[in-house]
Amino acid sequence: MHDLVQEYYGKTLQSSGDLQTNACCTDDAMPEYLKSVLSNIHDEVMMRYYGCGLVCPELLEGAKILDLGSGSGRDVYALAQLVGEQGEVVGVDMTDEQLEVANRHVQYHGEKFGFANTSFKKGYIEKLNELDLEPGSFDIIVSNCVINLSPDKEAVLKQAYELLKQGGELYFSDVYADRRVAQNLVDDPLLYGECLSGALYWNDFINLAKKAGFADPRLVSDRPLSIDNPKISAKIGHINFFSATYRLFKLPSLESHCEDYGQAVIYKGSITQQPKAFNLDKHHHIETGKVFPVCGNTWKMLHDTRFKTHFEFIGNFATHFGIFAGCGTSLPFEQSMDQNNSGGCC
Repeated sequence: MHDLVQEYYGKTLQSSGDLQTNACCTDDAMPEYLKSVLSNIHDEVMMRYYGCGLVCPELLEGAKILDLGSGSGRDVYALAQLVGEQGEVVGVDMTDEQLEVANRHVQYHGEKFGFANTSFKKGYIEKLNELDLEPGSFDIIVSNCVINLSPDKEAVLKQAYELLKQGGELYFSDVYADRRVAQNLVDDPLLYGECLSGALYWNDFINLAKKAGFADPRLVSDRPLSIDNPKISAKIGHINFFSATYRLFKLPSLESHCEDYGQAVIYKGSITQQPKAFNLDKHHHIETGKVFPVCGNTWKMLHDTRFKTHFEFIGNFATHFGIFAGCGTSLPFEQSMDQNNSGGCC
């Protein structure tokens, strides 16, 4: 699969206009501050961008970030501006043509930003251990519509976990399917190159993430993908695909389920881009100044990470009240006795 992907993204595609579906296209709805960041990036880098989402989480200043499948460098150069002079962004890609574009514009962006804090490495995202990257050294790892192209997604997740600091996160956008994709479709070069047939079934992704150590994957945003190409739709139109952004925290103390310890948080409104409310994920919209009940895992995601100083924390882990209400898991047992059905155990 590596040769197929290198051929497709290195030679077949010359610009984003050559894509035949919208799987590798970013939603136009982006914050204004990111539009100004992207306006500073060289036109050639922008033209050779094939991502499917936004990979700019909150509080990046001074962070050390690794971009998996960095391509022509668009996200690296965007993040470089957000981490600032004290931060660092490293891109990893396996395609010579894409890396050539990225490296050709390092000096241009250094002069544009007033500082140089980027570098690019050639390698495979399944073999990050071969790239002289120090384990536990990255605050954040990002990826933009690339993990679906990897033939060994489990290895990608495991190695990302090893490279993150405690409390760090893997924040990435990718394509997912509503079912497992048949092997004959996976083997189709066009479907694979268009980020469709390599997509994981969403529940397989959740299980792989947990196996790698990311105990509680959090969905940040998602949107359905349309396949407007009739020939491609005829092959794979029976499967529903979605572009989704997840954040996975490296917090070994997270539990497998959302447990209730009577805890709550209060957001201070102190994160510049989110003054009125903080969106941890799709299901946690935490309004400024409001007491917001949380499960133990959410409490740790805010308390044991770079977000800590932006919240007040209420409670501890002294008393357990069972599963957290509304988290998709409930007591499996009947809570009332049916007097008409009092048979023995089976």
